[in-house]
Amino acid sequence: MSKVLVLYYSSYGHIEQMAQAIAEGARGAGATVDIKRVPETVPTEIAKSAHFKLEQAAPVAAVADLEHYDAIIVGTPTRYGRMASQMAAFLDQTGGLWMRGALNGKVGAAFTSTATQHGGQEATLFSVITNLLHLGMTIVGLPYSHQGQMSMSEIVGGAPYGATTIAGGDGSRQPSAIDLAGARHQGELVAKTAAKLFG
Repeated sequence: MSKVLVLYYSSYGHIEQMAQAIAEGARGAGATVDIKRVPETVPTEIAKSAHFKLEQAAPVAAVADLEHYDAIIVGTPTRYGRMASQMAAFLDQTGGLWMRGALNGKVGAAFTSTATQHGGQEATLFSVITNLLHLGMTIVGLPYSHQGQMSMSEIVGGAPYGATTIAGGDGSRQPSAIDLAGARHQGELVAKTAAKLFG
């Protein structure tokens, strides 16, 4: 049985929802799954005034946690076409793991959320994937076996590089059924890949 970590940062709850769907998919494939979030770096007063979702059930992760998993699925909202600074700050602390090769050969994946359809989803996924590749991880994306990402009947997230959702400029759009199905599918694929490598 593989051990999977869903590691995320979420300002308004969209990525938190996607993280839960990713975890469902991985558990459905037989993995043991933990969901953890990275620390908030925005001062509390500013976060409150910006209406951040400060109450989240997931415990805060420590960098030392990462090497205890067979797979790590990283979720972050987009900030100007790249990962949020909170996730970047966390990943920037993994130098010791990199130096020891502690994550070499483990499975990595990415998922994201943007305000708009063209807000940099793929660039953000690559900004995460680049980190994971430097850490020596084997990447699993979201192939077109999740056919919902090809829908033309509604606005949908999804890319071959990872599950995505679109929040809308005011954050009012929640992840759709198709977006959440994509997240579950990616979680399933990561768990199955980790089971093959580490089972």
